[in-house]
Parts: sequence; C-alpha cells; structure tokens
Amino acid sequence: MAKRARAVRWGVPVAAVAVVAAAVGTGPVIAAVSNEPSLPDRTAEQLLADVARTWQTGRMPQMSGTIVETASLGLPALPGLSGAPGPSGASAASLLSGSHQLKIWYAGEDRFRLMLPGEMSETDVVADGGTVWLWDSAANKATRLTAPAASGGRPDGAFPMRSGAASPFATPEQAARQALQAAGTDTAISVGDVVTVAGRAAYQIVLTPKSADSLIRDVRVALDGEKLMPLRVQVYAKGAAEPAFEVGFESLSFTAPAPENFSFTPPPGAKVEQGTVTPPAGHRPEAAAEAHDRSSVVGSGWDSVLVTSLPDVPAQKQDGKGRDGVDLGALLDGVKSSATPVSGQWGSGRLLRTKVVSILITDDGRLLAGAVTPEALYRAAGVKG
Repeated sequence: MAKRARAVRWGVPVAAVAVVAAAVGTGPVIAAVSNEPSLPDRTAEQLLADVARTWQTGRMPQMSGTIVETASLGLPALPGLSGAPGPSGASAASLLSGSHQLKIWYAGEDRFRLMLPGEMSETDVVADGGTVWLWDSAANKATRLTAPAASGGRPDGAFPMRSGAASPFATPEQAARQALQAAGTDTAISVGDVVTVAGRAAYQIVLTPKSADSLIRDVRVALDGEKLMPLRVQVYAKGAAEPAFEVGFESLSFTAPAPENFSFTPPPGAKVEQGTVTPPAGHRPEAAAEAHDRSSVVGSGWDSVLVTSLPDVPAQKQDGKGRDGVDLGALLDGVKSSATPVSGQWGSGRLLRTKVVSILITDDGRLLAGAVTPEALYRAAGVKG
C-alpha cells in the first residue's frame, strides 16, 4: 500500500498498471525474444512496474545523444501555422510536420545542454549549476535565463527539459508519460517484439485503443532494456503503415558528457540580455483559468473531444497573433477554407480531418477537436453544456 501511495504522488500512470492486470489476466503477455536483439522475458505488468520504479527516483541517467521528432499528421498547408520561433528557436506549430532534431547532453538536473540545429544556425540552452543561458546564433543573441520557481520556492533546475518551457520539442520520456497516463480501461496493453533503438535493445509496450471511434491504431513505447528509460514513442493511425508521429533517440550514449559541454561564454559582439522562461500555458494560473472557462471535454480516454469557444482573435494581440507567434486569424480562415461543409441535428459548420485528428468548427462559434472520427465530433457537438 505504501508503494502505491508513493506512485500516485509522483504521477506515474498506476491506473495503466491496473488495466494491464485486467488485460493480461487470462495469461501473461511476454515480449518476443526469438529474434535478435534479445532481452529477458517481461510481461506488460512487470514492464510498467519497472518504469514506475524508474520514474519514482526522479533521476535521469547521465547521457548524451540525438533525438529526432517526425510528424506526418496529414495537415494541409495552413496560413499562420508556421509561428514565430520560441525561446528555443522553434515554435510548437512548426513541429506539427516534417522532421526535427534535438541534441542533448545531460549530467544532472542543473547541468545539461540542449541544442536545436538549424540550416545555418543553432539554438542552445546551456545550464551549469545556477546559470542557464540561451544562445541564438542566427540573432547573435545570448540570454541569461531565470527559471520559474517551483512549488515550495525551490528553483526548478530541470525546467528546460520539460516540453513547453525552454523548448516545445517533445522528448521520448515526455511522450511516453502522456501515452501511459492516457491508458485506461478502454485500452488493450501488450508487449511487442524487442526492437533496436539507437543501437540499444528495447522492449515495446503497445497501447491499442478499443474504441471504434478512435483514429489511433496503437501507440508503441520502446523502453531501454537496461535503463528502462523511454527511447522512442510511435503513434500509428488506423490503416497506416508508417507512424503519424514519432519521437526517439537516433543516437545515445550513457556516459558522462565532457564538462566543456556545459561551459558557455557569450562571444564578442553578441547581444546579451536577461530573461525569464515563460512556463507552459497549463502552468500559468491565469492562462489555465482562461482555458478552463472557455473549454470542456466530452467523453473520456481515447474518445475525448475538446470543446472550446473560438478565440477572440483581436484580443490576442494587435497583430492577431497568439503567444507562439501563430496568426490565429489566418489559421482559422485557412482551416475553414480547407474544411468540408457539414451539417446535422447538432447544427452546421466545417470539418477538417487528418490521419489522427478531426477538427470541427461550428457556425455558432465552437471548435471541437479529438483523435476521433467525425461522427464522434458530431455527437459531442450535440451535447448541451
């Protein structure tokens, strides 16, 4: 009981472990080990428990490597979607298509470096003890960052590792946490074949939605066979042979990075500024309250549909752009022009469907979105709030 209580506190998806117990209760689901590479047998329940214990420590192993994120969601070319670069040199909107690379050197919560390479430039976040620098070579600008205070007044030394803080770039660990937390009673959980990721043998936890309304066929989480750390997450749409979204290590070494990787001095002639990292929207109380007032969720699990009122575009900024530099007005116009007119007992509007996401903009000023079929959106649109 004590172990379970601790697990609940640190946010590991204990519910997923319970689901596994039900899913594999009729017989153990064992990782296939007949082909190379090979690893000791583990059931899905054992793997989830191992991951829970690993995450409970709150410590990542020292390492260096390259992460590649690839998205092929089937979105049409939409004006206003490119967005302005964030503090890490890439906007969240820009990561919705194509491949993007992130290099990482990690020696501890307060000693790490993240580097986003560009075509002719690079953007770095370098932390060495209490000093955190952001270097933008294209702008020849160095910013000394102040981390937002965590609960209890303790500086949150690991903040640049979190999605949306210093970088919108997702890491395999972040994607794995989200996937496992989403798993519920509507998920079949099993273990797939052992795979090789970044030259390392890895188990695969396969999450398969049971709902017929879900557009997702399965989510595959590859776990390092030795460290039990997520190495790759793949999201497959129904009927697709290739993942619609994938983030994983391309190369990885579990050795202590050289100290010079965390040493940074602004070069001569560089513009030097002082800045504060803006927490993700979900961590800003005022933004969270505003989003809560405007939004609701219909359904649960894989069938969840977000229902929100369309944003007041002029109120975002004078230029109509939001916090991420996305031109909301142009984006909404682009969605409407690319979408198909639809109507039903719920009303009328326009539908945009991709491989893994359906979006409905109603004529009465609502936006509904989810990784579900259009029929699920129509049902949600008919629910009176």
